[in-house]
Amino acid sequence: MKPSKKVVFTPGGKGGVGKTTVSVALAEWYIENQIPCTLLDLDTENKKKGSFAHFFPDRTVKIDINTPAGLDAFIDHADKEPAVILADMGAGSGKVAAHWFHSMYESVKESLSFTALSVVTSDPASVESLLSWAAQLQDRVSYVVVLNQQEDNQVGFSYWESTTEAKTFRATFHPAIIHMDSRLPDLQHAMRNHGFTLGQVVRREAQASELDKTSLVVRAQAYRRRLFAEFDRIKEALLP
Repeated sequence: MKPSKKVVFTPGGKGGVGKTTVSVALAEWYIENQIPCTLLDLDTENKKKGSFAHFFPDRTVKIDINTPAGLDAFIDHADKEPAVILADMGAGSGKVAAHWFHSMYESVKESLSFTALSVVTSDPASVESLLSWAAQLQDRVSYVVVLNQQEDNQVGFSYWESTTEAKTFRATFHPAIIHMDSRLPDLQHAMRNHGFTLGQVVRREAQASELDKTSLVVRAQAYRRRLFAEFDRIKEALLP
């Protein structure tokens, strides 16, 4: 039987690569497409600004996974109505997650399927983080790799494209690969500081003077449209 619920999670690892940015955009994609989803913020180190819960304060559940049964939240929330659970994990959560998958996966695989939403930048450390997670999780999850063209990325994704280890990962696990545009710093920093999503900027619901410019609204609309098109292209990996 096909599992009835999907857990999409951002593997913790190197910080600052854009995991929460991708999670926020994906949450908006689910909402835009009227796909019921539960949002979990598992980044216990990120208390306020820039956290997943900061962007969706009224619908995000904050969970401390640094407990023996922390990730059992996947099971408890899967027992409820929404078919999708979207969880944003913090840096340094690899050991906890690996232990949970090793001990619990066989017991939940008939009802839950998992997609690891990993973000890669030009920094080799982001690729090493992905490969480290894959070594632990193996084929118990599907993989989506987001190539994040950060503002300071001048060298492209050569480490991801050319190293033997990354090539082996792609050949073995056949990840879905999507791209995320580099965003204007003025727009990205203001959204992060105030907890506004691209959709709120586009609809002019972002009550912040830094985001009043029509040019930033148009930029947000372009970023959102292109990223949603990428999610549409790989939607099979994002749905039960």
